[in-house]
Amino acid sequence: MGMVAQLPPRPGPHDAGAAYYPTRALSGRQKAAVIVRLLLSEGADLPLLALPDHLQASLTEQIGTMRTIDRDTLQGVIEEFCTILERVGLSFPGGIDGALKMLDGRISPTAASRLRRLAGASSKADPWDKIAAYTAEQLLPMLTDESIEVCAVILSKIAVPKAADLLGRLPGERARRIAFSMAQTGNISPEVVRRIGVALASQLEVQPVRAFDGDPVERVGAILNVSPAVTRDEVMRGFEAEDQILAQQVRKTIFTFVHIPARIAGRDIPKVLRGVEQSTLATALAAATGEAQAAAEYILANMSQRMAASLREEVAALGKVKERDGETAQTALILAIRELEAAGEIALQFPDDSEES
Repeated sequence: MGMVAQLPPRPGPHDAGAAYYPTRALSGRQKAAVIVRLLLSEGADLPLLALPDHLQASLTEQIGTMRTIDRDTLQGVIEEFCTILERVGLSFPGGIDGALKMLDGRISPTAASRLRRLAGASSKADPWDKIAAYTAEQLLPMLTDESIEVCAVILSKIAVPKAADLLGRLPGERARRIAFSMAQTGNISPEVVRRIGVALASQLEVQPVRAFDGDPVERVGAILNVSPAVTRDEVMRGFEAEDQILAQQVRKTIFTFVHIPARIAGRDIPKVLRGVEQSTLATALAAATGEAQAAAEYILANMSQRMAASLREEVAALGKVKERDGETAQTALILAIRELEAAGEIALQFPDDSEES
C-alpha cells in the first residue's frame, strides 16, 4: 500500500532491515489532514466553517496533495492525536477576539477598544462575524453614509431578520436602490467582500468608548430620586425652561414616595416593607402631606390590618415630623424598592408615555 505523497517508498515486509516510517515523518499539516479525513469518513459533522479562511484553504490544499496511507501509519497518527488530547491541561481561546470575549467585563472598555483596533487590521478571522454581532442601531449609520453597493453587501452578509429590520428603517427611495443592488451582487468575488468587511469592521471598532455606564438621563433621574424635594423641583424647573423634551425624559425616570401607588403593585407592598424598619416607615408615613397622603394610605391599605393599626397609632404619636427626617425616611423606602427591583424580586409599573409621571 502506498504511503502519503512526498514520502519516500516504504521498504517491503520481506526486505532486509525493513522498518516502518515513524508517525513523526508526517508533517503537522499532513497529520491534521489524516484526522479530518478519518472523522469525515466516520460521518462526523466537523465545523470547519468556524476556522479562519486561510486555515480552511491550507487544510484543503493539503488534503488535495495526499493519496493513501497504510493502516500502521493511520494507527500511529490516531494514537498521537489521542495522546495530545489527553495531555491537554488548559486551553486558551486563541486570537485576540477570543481573549477579549473571555475577559469581557474584567478589563476596561478603553483597553478592550485599543486591543480590537490593533488586532483588526491584521486579524485573519472573518470580519463579517464581528459585523454581524453589532446591533441594528449600530449598523444603521453605515447604511445611511456608505455607497449603495457597499450597503447591498452589508445586507447580503448579515442575518435576514436584522437586514429586513434595517431596510425598513431607511427612506423608501434608498431602500429600493439598495434592494435592487443586492440582486446584482452575485458576481462580487469573496476577496472583495472580505476587504469591504475589514474596512467596515475597522470603522466600527474605532467608535468612541463611553466614559460612563448606563443611560445619562436615567442617571440624572436616579440622583434626583434621592435628592431633597426642594432641590429636585428646582432642577426640574431648570430643565423645563431649557429643554422641555429632556425634562419630560428625566421626569419619567423619577420615582419618589408619591409615585408608589402608580408604580408598585399592592401585592408587593408587604415584600417592600420587610426591608424597612417600622420606625422609619412610621416617620415616612407621618411626613406624608398633600398628594403624598394618597401614597401613605395606599401603603396602609396593602398590609395586614393589625400592622396598619399599629402604624397608625405610631404615626399619631409622632405628630408632625421634621421635613428633613421625613424625606430621609421616604428615601429609605424608595431605596428598598429599588434594591428589590434590581434583584428582580419586584417589577415597577410605568404609566403610558401619554400620561404624566
